Formats: sequence, C-alpha cells, structure tokens
Amino acid sequence: MTSVLIYKSSVIFNNLAKQFFLMVFKKMFFVLVLFSSMVFSQTSSSKTKTAIDSVKLKVQKITRTEFPVILNTDTLFFLNNTISNYPAEIRALNISEKLQKLKDKYNPLVDSLYSENKASYFETKLNNKILFITTQNDADAINIPLNVLAEYRLKVTLKSFNNKPDLSLKQGAINLGFFILTLIGLIVIVKLINFLFKKLNISLSKIERKFLRKNGYIIKYFIPKKTANIFVFIANIIRIALLIILFIVYSPFMFSFFPWAENIVVLFYDYISTPIKFIFYGFVDFVPSLFFIIIIAYFARYIVRVGKEIALDIDKEKLEFDNFHKDWAMPTEKIFSVIIYAMALILIFPYIPGSGSSAFQGVSIFIGAIISFGSTSAISNIIAGIVITYMRPFQIGDRVKINDIVGDVTDKTILVTHLRTTKNENVTIPNANILLGTITNYSNTEDKNIILHTTVTLGYDLPWETAEKLLLAAASSTQLIEKEPAPFVLQKSLDDYYVSYELNAYTQHSKKMPFIYSEMHKNILNIFNDAGVEILSPAYMAARDGSLTTVPSKLNPEDKSPLSKIVDHLTGRNQEVIVSKTKEEK
Repeated sequence: MTSVLIYKSSVIFNNLAKQFFLMVFKKMFFVLVLFSSMVFSQTSSSKTKTAIDSVKLKVQKITRTEFPVILNTDTLFFLNNTISNYPAEIRALNISEKLQKLKDKYNPLVDSLYSENKASYFETKLNNKILFITTQNDADAINIPLNVLAEYRLKVTLKSFNNKPDLSLKQGAINLGFFILTLIGLIVIVKLINFLFKKLNISLSKIERKFLRKNGYIIKYFIPKKTANIFVFIANIIRIALLIILFIVYSPFMFSFFPWAENIVVLFYDYISTPIKFIFYGFVDFVPSLFFIIIIAYFARYIVRVGKEIALDIDKEKLEFDNFHKDWAMPTEKIFSVIIYAMALILIFPYIPGSGSSAFQGVSIFIGAIISFGSTSAISNIIAGIVITYMRPFQIGDRVKINDIVGDVTDKTILVTHLRTTKNENVTIPNANILLGTITNYSNTEDKNIILHTTVTLGYDLPWETAEKLLLAAASSTQLIEKEPAPFVLQKSLDDYYVSYELNAYTQHSKKMPFIYSEMHKNILNIFNDAGVEILSPAYMAARDGSLTTVPSKLNPEDKSPLSKIVDHLTGRNQEVIVSKTKEEK
C-alpha cells in the first residue's frame, strides 16, 4: 500500500513539474515574443522599410521557415511566405501584436469577427478593421484551398477571442504554486548575487590596499566622504543596479501566471520597451553622425597638434621665419587652436542629437545672449591683449612704467598684465588700459644703457663752469653710473630766481633706478655743501638783507639775520645756543 502511494505521489509530482516547466517555458516565450515585437516594431515608415529590407535576405534564403502567430501563450497558426516585400516574420509579429491589443476590447454580443472574400485573398476583420490577410500563396504553401485556410484561421481566432481564463480552484492553486516557485527562484538569484559580490568585495579590498593607496586617485572626490574603499563602493553600486533590473524584469513574470495580471504584465513590458526602443533607434540613427563627429574631431586635434609642435620649435629657436619673433609663437598657436576648434564645432553642431530642437536652440540663444552682454569689457581686454602681443612693447622681466606705475613685468595673459613694483607690490592692469595709456620700457634699449637725469636750480652769481664741475663730480662718485658714455650737464632754463641745470648719467642697471637716484642726490648735496654753493630750490621770495647763504656748513648763529635772531629769542633758541657754548668752553 505504501509503495502504491509513493508511486502515485511521484507520478503526480512529475506531472506537476512537467506542467510547471511547460508553463514557465510558455510564459517566457510569450514575454520574449511580446518584448521583441515591442522593441522591433517600427514607429515610422523609414524604420519599417529598413527592418523589412534586413529580414528579406533571410526569408529569401530560408523560404520554408514558419513563423507563429501567438495570442497570449497559444499559437493560432503559422505564416511561411511573404507578401511582396513584407517578410513572414514581421507579418507574424505584427498580427500577434494587433490581436493581443484587440482581444481585451472584444465583446461577442456587440462585435463582429468575420472573413471577407476579395477574389485573390481573404480579409479577416473585426468591425470593419482588418486583423490579417490570407493570400493564395499562404494556401499554396500548405496545399489547401484558400477559402478553407481562411475559414480555419477565422475559427481559431474566434475561439481564442472567446476563451476565458480558467478561474477554477484547482487552476488557481496551480498558478499560486507556480508563483511561489518563481518567488523562490527570485530569492535564490538574489542570494547568489549577494554571495558573489561579497566574494568580489574581498578581492577588491586587496587591490585597493595594494594599488590605489600608492598612486592616489581623483575618483575619491566623487564618492561619499566616509567611503573607505573605492572599488567596493563601485561594486555595491553595480550590485544594487543589477538587483533593481532583476526586480523590474522578473517581478512581472512572476505575476504573469495569474490571468487577471496578464494585461498588466503586457502594459508593464510595454512601458519598459518604449524607452528602450527610443534609446536603441536613437543610437542606431546617431551612429553615422557619430562617425562624422569622430572624424572631424580627430582631424581638428591633429591640425592643432601640428601647429603646437611648430610653435614650440619657433619658441625654442629651432625653427625661424623672417619677421616673425619667437615670442609670437605661443600666442599665435593659441589663437590658431581656438579658430580650428571653433570651425570644428560649427561642423559638428548639426550632427549633435537634439541640436535641431527648439529647446536646444532656445538654450543656445540664451547662453549666447548672456555671454554677449556680460563679456563686453572682457572682449575689449582680449583684443587689447592680442594687439599688445604683436606690438611687443615689453617682455616678461622688463622694467616698465605704465600709467605712472613702475615695476617689472611678471606675467602677460590675454586679459591682464601683472607688474611687481619697486615696493614689492603686485599690480594687475587690464590690457585695455595699457593699450589706451602710455608705456615706458626701461629695459628694451639697443645698448642696454638708459639715462638717469635730475634737475638742480642754482643762483645767477654762480658761474656755469663751477655748477657743471660740481654736478659731474657728484655723478662720477655715484655707484652704478657708467664712465663711458660720460655724464653730461644741460642748462635747461633761465628762470626768474635761478638757473636750472640738468645732470644726465648713463647706467645699465635700470631695475636699480631708485637706489641710483638716491645716491646721486646725496652726492649732489654733499659736494655742493662742501663747496659752499647754495641750491635755490625752492625759490626764495624775500630780498637779500646781507646775511649769508642757506648752505648748512656755512651758517653760524652769529651770522643770522636780525629777523632770524628775533625769532630765536622768541622761541628760546638763543638760550640753547648760549648754554651749548658755555659747555664747549668748559
């Protein structure tokens, strides 16, 4: 008795297993056919023609291949011939999709499903809407009359439309069992994915410690701050993405065993296939444009690279051209690169996806307007920078004077010029101001000599020979003044109260002008004071009263004018003088 029960239970289990696998196979086949029909169905006449042309070659080679027309999970009939340029495979997919959409709307009390003879073929219609066509070639392929084949196809279609899902308790239990089995399969797959990625993370951690910690990486800036292992973080992202895709694709398949969920599953897969179709066909249409973009970008990059190599050779004086200075090489290369890339972008722009859309054009116009309104001064500085580059008024390292600012040029850019003044100040001057102002270059001279000059005013009672001799002596005793060419003196003007003498001296140390001027002025004061010569600067407006000059070395308290003595008496300076003399006598 026990053996009989075991045998019967094994037979029942085998039958259920066979039914389950058959059901799973049918469901998977239905899903794949439905999904492929959604993905490969064409949305425009051009795409349809392309797909038909591609399938036509296959049909011509395998003329007896049969393609099923499927409604839900049932095969209604087969197609094995073409209508003109309409391949049987595409016919079967389109008929299956059309029948699937119309079945749910079919009401046997209202709707009419029938065949209509059109002499050489039959049209199977639903309320005057053609479902499919049965041709003489279809009948000849299986050696039966055309009307018989059309009637058979009408009957199987009508039967499938009238079939209702089995809602019996037994079938519901079987469907629930299939659902539980597929759910267990989902859990097993999730566990397997997590197990495999756990093993993978161990290996990635070793790679992280050995490689990434030594070389440094920029990807760390794009991950959460508390993430210690980059590879493990990326692997977890991939694992989560796989699980999400699995749930999206597998979950509808689990519920497809229930009759009430079949339409929902079809609708769900339709939602999935729509963006996939859009991306797929968009990418296919973009492939020719992509090749065009790659070719243009490659040639633009090649031309720019050749120009850069030529500019580097000119800058290093390995290559020379007449009337082309080496400091023009790099700025010219940058301008040339901008022009080449701009031309390449103009050629590429029409081939960018979405470039012809109104939204893309609106954004482009908006960005262009912002740049135009906001870059007026920047454009003027850029143009001025280009002009200054080719004018060559100064080079980096030159001592210059720009708009009363004296300093050394530390950097030149397309927008501004940087100076370091004699007070060690960093000054940034816009190139437009430089172009409109005055530039004095103290370093750019042919013999590297510049003339330092200073003006001294002396009285008319002093012979000009004496004045010239004293000034030349002061120049000769100043450091960093060249002996050859020799210093010289110019009598610049004969003013109301004095004569203006200008001392000129050569030096090759333009960057030390403040120090040289200071030394020169000190030497002039010392030499003129020792010689007892009065420097009438500023001018004295009071008339002479017989007192001595204002030379410090020749002034004694007793020699002061009466007015000065009265001032000293009122301020108490005369008492200080008496006390100091008493101390000296003691």
